[in-house]
Amino acid sequence: MSRPMSYLAPAAAAMLLSAQALMAQQTDLTIALQLEPPHLDPTSAAAGAIDSVLYSNVFEGLTRFTETGEVVPGLAESWEISDDGLTYTFRLRDGVTFHDGSTMDAEDVKFSLDRARGEDSLNAQKALFEGIAEVTVVDPLTVEVTLSEPDGTFLFNMAWGDAVIVAPESIEGIQQTPVGTGPFTFERWVTGDRIEMGRNADYWGAAPALEAVTFRFISDPTAAFAAMMAQDIDAFAGFPAPENLAMFEADPRFQVLVGSTEGETILAMNHGDAHFSDPKVREALSHAIDRQAIIDGAMFGYGTPVGTHFAPHNPDYVDLTELSSYDPELAKTLLADAGYPEGFTTTLKLPPPSYARRGGEIIAAQLREVGIETQITNLEWAQWLEEVFRGKDFGLTIVSHTEPFDIGIYARPDYYFQYDNAAFQELMSTLTGTTDPAARSELIQQAQTMIAEDHVNAYLFQLAFPTVADARLEGLWQNQPTQATDLTGVRWTE
Repeated sequence: MSRPMSYLAPAAAAMLLSAQALMAQQTDLTIALQLEPPHLDPTSAAAGAIDSVLYSNVFEGLTRFTETGEVVPGLAESWEISDDGLTYTFRLRDGVTFHDGSTMDAEDVKFSLDRARGEDSLNAQKALFEGIAEVTVVDPLTVEVTLSEPDGTFLFNMAWGDAVIVAPESIEGIQQTPVGTGPFTFERWVTGDRIEMGRNADYWGAAPALEAVTFRFISDPTAAFAAMMAQDIDAFAGFPAPENLAMFEADPRFQVLVGSTEGETILAMNHGDAHFSDPKVREALSHAIDRQAIIDGAMFGYGTPVGTHFAPHNPDYVDLTELSSYDPELAKTLLADAGYPEGFTTTLKLPPPSYARRGGEIIAAQLREVGIETQITNLEWAQWLEEVFRGKDFGLTIVSHTEPFDIGIYARPDYYFQYDNAAFQELMSTLTGTTDPAARSELIQQAQTMIAEDHVNAYLFQLAFPTVADARLEGLWQNQPTQATDLTGVRWTE
């Protein structure tokens, strides 16, 4: 026979209340990331940390990526492509509103795409929109995008975080108070600590299980380990201390997910620097690098060696690591042939991630063995973006390019490493206009080989993505087809 709580023993009643309170808290989630965004507009910065917080949570595009990398409908529920491949007619979802209550319609799509491709655009991936000739509003729920030439990757491009749909009414304050259409609304940003979000009660799609989300930013690997072990946080996406993963795997309180990413981690060379404009110097540097030593020393074995700027899990990947195999004696010979028998000194500017800071020390030692001295400078992301990415003021840097299928950056002479090869640019232009899958595969393989043979950068490894989480959580992305922490399907199992 059951009895009311007032008749339970005090200790039992307290335990029951505690259990009920715990269950009530399980619609909240505190998830940590290593990198804090410099601001909150994914359409005007190169920082992947912005997408890590906002992609699919606050902002949405016409299309979107799933965890497998598949492109599926987003704010566009369907589309039609003209026979000549030049016109895409998007049918937008009805009843979608921005977080400020305003209606999302075709005018907002036109505004977003025109803003991204405009002359004064600050979009870091402006090249994604260069093929757009015109955006036309047909009616409030129909928008027509006309291309200057067929583009087999157009729907893929529209799934990038740089292509999310924004509204002109909220654009002025977007960097600090983002207003999107996603399942979570931005609530507060405590700079240097956390970003808070709440469930969007008016979301057009399936309501997320989580009612409140807090993104914490913990840059120090030791602090990340301590916070996770103490369960001050519920999950850490992209856990920055791989040496500690075995401890979490052995603890039943936690689960460890190790997924793949689109992150080609490279030692980038500035082709605007006299040293690295010489292909012999670039080849020498590539042969001075022991990839496996970097993977073992900086990433504790997590990572896949690569010899070009392409993801190994992609079916079109070509293993070209032998073109830049570890051979320090060959590196010395090539440096002498290039006129640097005694080597030279250059800068090595490192952003905050562990792969860069830890990997940088190892690479500096390897380069010193062949006569190249490096002056290491540790930069925060805002500094790195200003000095390296925009200012092009560097000799060498280490960064993981987490954007999906981004080999096209090598066709952009104004990109931060300033590689200018007319033959490669023509190849990528041909690829853009090719829709036949077999022909595209052949061109993609040619592109990989061309930049590997030219030793444009030193290709290190494909970044692994470890996530440590409370064992009761489900729905976290294991893989990273784009830089995102998609929480739309995350829930507590008890």
